[in-house]
Amino acid sequence: MGRLYVVPTPVGNLEDITLRAIRVLKEADLILAEDTRTSGILLKHYGIKNAMQSHHKFNEHQTVEGIVSRIKGGENVALISDAGTPAISDPGFLIVRECVRNGVDVQCLPGATAFVPALVSSGLPDERFCFEGFLPQKKGRMTRLNALKDETRTMVFYESPYRLVKTLSQFAEYFGMERPVAVCREISKVHEECVRGSLQEVIAHFQEKEPKGEIVIIVGGKED
Repeated sequence: MGRLYVVPTPVGNLEDITLRAIRVLKEADLILAEDTRTSGILLKHYGIKNAMQSHHKFNEHQTVEGIVSRIKGGENVALISDAGTPAISDPGFLIVRECVRNGVDVQCLPGATAFVPALVSSGLPDERFCFEGFLPQKKGRMTRLNALKDETRTMVFYESPYRLVKTLSQFAEYFGMERPVAVCREISKVHEECVRGSLQEVIAHFQEKEPKGEIVIIVGGKED
C-alpha cells in the first residue's frame, strides 16, 4: 500500500519550503495540486517533473475515491495547495478523511501556513487562540460574529482584500471600536506589511490605503 503525503508549500517566498518537502514531491508517483498552473511555477523552480493532477473544491468529491484506490494499489501521492498547508482553509480534508477511513497511512509534513507568522508578529497574546478562517459569506455570518463577541482568546481570520474594510467594520460593531487588531498581508512576500492598532485606527488606515494581497486578521480577545 502507498501513502498520502500532505505537503505544505510556500505562502510567499519560494525558498520557504523544506528539503524534505522537495524530496517527497520528487519521489511521489502523483502530485495533487489545487491549481496546476500555480503549482507548476513552484515545481519548475525546483526541477520537479512528476505527474500532476488537479484536486480542488469543485472536483474533489468526484476524484477522491479513485485517488484512494491508487494509493491502496501502491502509489505514493503528494497533496499540495496553491500556498501553505493543505486542508487549512484549502482543499484536503476529504482526501485525508477517506484515506484514514480506508486504513491508508497519512503523513502531514510540517511547513508554511499563513496564520502562524501573522499571529506571532501581531503582538497580541498567542499562548491561546482560536482559528476561525474565512467567516461565512452570508448565511450564519452574523450568528458567528455574535457568538465570538465574548471570546477571550485571540482570534484568527482569513479575508479577501476586497472585503477587508467591511469585515473590520463588522468586527467593530460586534467587538467594539477599541478592540486591538493586526492586519497582516502579503506574508513572506516583498511587500509584507502588518498594520496594528484599534479597530477604529486600522479601519481608517485601509479606508485611505486600498488593501491588496492575501490577508490574515488577528483580533484580540475580550478582556476578562
